[in-house]
Amino acid sequence: MLRLLFVLAFTVVVSGCVGGGGSDGGDYGVESPLTVESTWYWQLYVDEKHPLRMDIPAQVYDIDLFDTPVDVIKQLKEDGKVVICYFSAGSYEEWRPDSGLFPEEALGNPLEGWEGERWLDIRNPAVRTIMAARLDLAKEKGCDGVEPDNVDGYTNNTGFPLTYSDQIDYNLFLSQEAHRRGLLVGLKNDLLQVEDLVDYFDFAVNEQCHQYGECYYLDPFIKQGKPVFNAEYWEVYITDDEAFRKLCEDAKSRNFRTLVLPVNLDGSFVKSCDYGEY
Repeated sequence: MLRLLFVLAFTVVVSGCVGGGGSDGGDYGVESPLTVESTWYWQLYVDEKHPLRMDIPAQVYDIDLFDTPVDVIKQLKEDGKVVICYFSAGSYEEWRPDSGLFPEEALGNPLEGWEGERWLDIRNPAVRTIMAARLDLAKEKGCDGVEPDNVDGYTNNTGFPLTYSDQIDYNLFLSQEAHRRGLLVGLKNDLLQVEDLVDYFDFAVNEQCHQYGECYYLDPFIKQGKPVFNAEYWEVYITDDEAFRKLCEDAKSRNFRTLVLPVNLDGSFVKSCDYGEY
């Protein structure tokens, strides 16, 4: 009951700033070109051996904010793509150019399995200042929208006593600031808060909901006409054609846009339920 009261109270406060739902981004006039039928491609890791794939017939490209040059973003947009730029909003990554701006007291426990990455204290004002600057960068580079990652710290061992309400507050901050800049914004994973946040986000990005039987959490996005971009990494979907076929049947029945990808997202292959294998 206390959680619901908080959410209702906070919604009243921010509704004039963020907007009350739908896909238009609220009072900041962010009209979304996305529909539940919009196809997507996701590649975050790029190097000499793994250049950004420009041959994928997807309508939406989700790429790294820092590592993608402006001219590449410009080319994608000239090719008719909607460009979504990824950054981590809930974790510190030691290799990012702005990593020196984070105060030590805002750095928490390491993210298990991700070297050089630590959870952030999302209550710290300096963290919000840095994230606002990242949104400025997304706008400056020409991104159409953003994918803030690690926005479910309250369910993880961050090293901080983060609550459900802390996470709602922070995620609404990200939505408001993205829309203020005319950017679309996606909700990454954070399944337990979908019902409270769906009105404030333009699309969802999910990992492995089919594998773990969690896809029903994302139905509110589809009901509002907002796309669910799903990625699966399970080996059986890669090696077993029948398993992949059944995966796509389930995805299409939900109206999800589902890809099977390498876990490091390096573009080495993509199996799409919408546009095939590349």
